[in-house]
Amino acid sequence: MNTKSKTNSLAIKTLIYLMTFSISILLCLWVFQSIFFNVAYENYQVKNLNRIANTIRVSKESELHKNLEQIAYENEICIEYITPYQTITYNNQIVGCELGKNNSAIIQYQTEMIQSEKEVQTFRLINEEYQAKAYLYGIKKNTSYIFIYTSLVDLSSASSVLKGQLIYLTMIAIIFACIISYFLSHKITKPILEISQKAKKLGTRNIKFEKNGILEIDELVDSLNNAQEELSKTDELRRDLLANVSHDLKTPLTMIRAYAEMVKDISYQDDQKREEHLNIIISETERLNILVNDILSLSKMQASADILKKETFDLRKEIEEILKRYEIIKETENYTFITKMPKQIMVYADKNKINQVIYNLINNAINYTGEDKKVYIKITEEKEEFTISIIDTGKGIKKQELDVIWDKYYKNEKNHKRNVVGTGIGLSIVKTILENHHFPYGVKSQLGKGTTFYFQIPKAKEKKKIHQ
Repeated sequence: MNTKSKTNSLAIKTLIYLMTFSISILLCLWVFQSIFFNVAYENYQVKNLNRIANTIRVSKESELHKNLEQIAYENEICIEYITPYQTITYNNQIVGCELGKNNSAIIQYQTEMIQSEKEVQTFRLINEEYQAKAYLYGIKKNTSYIFIYTSLVDLSSASSVLKGQLIYLTMIAIIFACIISYFLSHKITKPILEISQKAKKLGTRNIKFEKNGILEIDELVDSLNNAQEELSKTDELRRDLLANVSHDLKTPLTMIRAYAEMVKDISYQDDQKREEHLNIIISETERLNILVNDILSLSKMQASADILKKETFDLRKEIEEILKRYEIIKETENYTFITKMPKQIMVYADKNKINQVIYNLINNAINYTGEDKKVYIKITEEKEEFTISIIDTGKGIKKQELDVIWDKYYKNEKNHKRNVVGTGIGLSIVKTILENHHFPYGVKSQLGKGTTFYFQIPKAKEKKKIHQ
């Protein structure tokens, strides 16, 4: 296990990659030296002859003699200028030059070109004296002919020297690759190892990852610091959720047990008292059932397992039906519901889910409205959509808390009071449903004056009505 981890370490990987890169470059040089060096040299000489020939072609007749002499000496080549009247040889004293020496092969090539009357012709031959390759380049200029001769240097000895040097160069490159990889891997691995050690403790306590100036590592540090912040928020939310769920479960369970014991020990013989106590037990079991259903519903929606079943319906009728559920608290708690909405509100959405949104928003308004116990349901009609607003007259929400009110079990006061209705996760359910529908939503609040929760829902179009 340890052996494998060592071979997979960044230091070893860096060493291997640098050595592979260095050897690959040297191998390419070796192949080029062994195979293509002579070919490249020969191609270079041919291109040089073409360049010289182009210079001669554009030379003026009056300056040709002077130019030929200058070109021959500057390029270390020999040139023969044959006119109908004379033959002039330039720089024929250089080593390897065969022009002007009655070389039968060269004379034959020259005769062949003059007879063919070609404008340009190149001949490849062997310098017998030096056993080296040579080129004879012929140019026709008016009635005269110019022959350029160059002998190719034997590069075999130079190539052998370079090959020997490449051996030493390879060894030096490998040593440098080891040294560079050591320092490079140390600079990179040190911060990564520190990050790795800290990352193992991520989530168990508050960890701060430090940057070191390497772009990719700094980006990783930013990501880990963000993850740490999100984990801290999640952990805090988890603790709050457990505390609040425990409270909402514990309260009805305590009451169920207390009233069950009262029925058992005290009121079992009093029909009226027993009926009251049993009704309280039933009411508290319903509260527990609602809590469990809401948690399951929220989990299902957030896991995208809840498919929307959209249809066209009259939202006004649905709101009127929802308000009938609150008759009991209107009578017993003196709550007042004030509505202002059009006669018909035809919309296209998942009816059951939108009913759940309105039900939870009304529950929230009931729990936090002011001493007047008034809840306003206001619906305004616009060109493409309706805006539904649920308004309470409570103490309002602080500005810094507006972004977190949609979290599970958010309370706008530290002391967890028992809700009049609902379970405490209503706003989280509202948020999930509206986001699944892609409906705009939000909240406005003024301290001491109340809070308005609102969302927009598109009007039902004719084609949607036909489809239904």
